[in-house]
Amino acid sequence: MFTHIVFFKLADPTPVNVEKAKNLLLNMEGQIPQLKYLEVGADLLHTERSYDIALITKFECKNDMDAYQVHPFHVNEVLAKLKPMLKGSAAVDYEI
Repeated sequence: MFTHIVFFKLADPTPVNVEKAKNLLLNMEGQIPQLKYLEVGADLLHTERSYDIALITKFECKNDMDAYQVHPFHVNEVLAKLKPMLKGSAAVDYEI
């Protein structure tokens, strides 16, 4: 199983923008065949080191994650709308 985790920091982390970004990510459910697991959470603590949103995705293998990265739904419906909202992001990818 290959896991891809991304933390997002929004440029303007208002509750409305956090919810909009969260929904963009959740909309991937059922749209990308390689995506086997999807979890999205919004930060509750809002500390100095916090990111605003966490995305956890799982795939059968790295090749499936690579296919997800270029899948039209991910590129056109998620990244195209999410990237303008971001101040930054960080990712961790691992296989177990």
